[in-house]
Amino acid sequence: MTFKKAIGKLHLWLGLGSGLVVFIVSLTGAIFTFQDEIRDLTEPGRKVEAQATAMLLPSRLQAVALAGHPDVPASTTWTTYFGPERAATVFFTDSGSQPIMVSLNPYTGQVLNEQNLRYHFFSIVQAIHMTLLLPEAVAKWVVGGSVVVFVVMLVTGLVLWWPKRKQERRQRFTIKWGARWRRINYDLHNVLGFYAASIAGLLALTGLFMIFPALLDSAMLVANGGREYPQEKAVAKVDTLQVVTAAAQLLPDVIYRTVRRRSPGAEMVLIGPTGAGKEPAQCWAYQRALHYYHRDEYAFHPVSGQLLQARFHTSKSNGAKLSDMNYDLHTGQIMGLGGKIVAFLASLISASLPVTGTVLWWGRRHKKAKPKTQKAAALSA
Repeated sequence: MTFKKAIGKLHLWLGLGSGLVVFIVSLTGAIFTFQDEIRDLTEPGRKVEAQATAMLLPSRLQAVALAGHPDVPASTTWTTYFGPERAATVFFTDSGSQPIMVSLNPYTGQVLNEQNLRYHFFSIVQAIHMTLLLPEAVAKWVVGGSVVVFVVMLVTGLVLWWPKRKQERRQRFTIKWGARWRRINYDLHNVLGFYAASIAGLLALTGLFMIFPALLDSAMLVANGGREYPQEKAVAKVDTLQVVTAAAQLLPDVIYRTVRRRSPGAEMVLIGPTGAGKEPAQCWAYQRALHYYHRDEYAFHPVSGQLLQARFHTSKSNGAKLSDMNYDLHTGQIMGLGGKIVAFLASLISASLPVTGTVLWWGRRHKKAKPKTQKAAALSA
């Protein structure tokens, strides 16, 4: 068996084994790519008119959002400001363990929308994309393993695609639309697979970084040229033996004011749960709304509101910046709308590859024998 035949066998059986998972993960990824744009068009209360007045403090927004949920402590909520022309949101889990998101006008506190995210279309799409609705421990290996196989298939597919002779190269770059359907299917699998390989590989790798953090750690180490940055891994801790005085203001308001002062250019500010006094309260400030790359990170004492740790984007290592960039790379939004379009097309092509590949395999197994010519029939008589 030649090397290329061995690669072909490997490509075939890996594809048949992982094809269904790759199809589902790629298709749901394509659907999820434009979730913000689609939700802006279809959901009420996503945008507001910018005003010259200051936005309300998080404690005010939390109080309004929880008015209909008196059993939910404000300290368990996630509060997010998305910029001057977008609604703020308060997210929490209610007494029935349902994930609720309340959208409010950040200037007036008016409730614009309340959603149960468990039944939200894009929440379901995201859950299928990430776990196939399987238990997390199982999904990690089913989805992660299939994505690893997909990366291997991209490499083996390029080996099989590579033309031996120069005159074949033009043919390998184009789809022969006027041919029979079997040839069109062959070209769709090979030509589109070639064009999408680099972007599909990037999407797959960034997805693997989310599933297997050890892979991301390795990529960060490479980005840092092998250098370690222990200070970036340092975790803020609360000294529970220290006697502290509670902040004069409500803790979320202290956090919000401090972050606005220290990261004045941030459009999006996310304040995490303030907790029960044992773990630091966290806050993240992002330069652009709905983009997660450029961010400053803060940790506060959960009682006094004292700033325990601040990590600014400008002072981060290349590896840390790569880690922050991972989600935006995975969704294509690192390059704005154009990047999303490219990621969408690459995901659609990735979803098509198991289909066209299976049709190829099925066609070869059930290929009809060519009718014998009269001369061949005469010779065999």
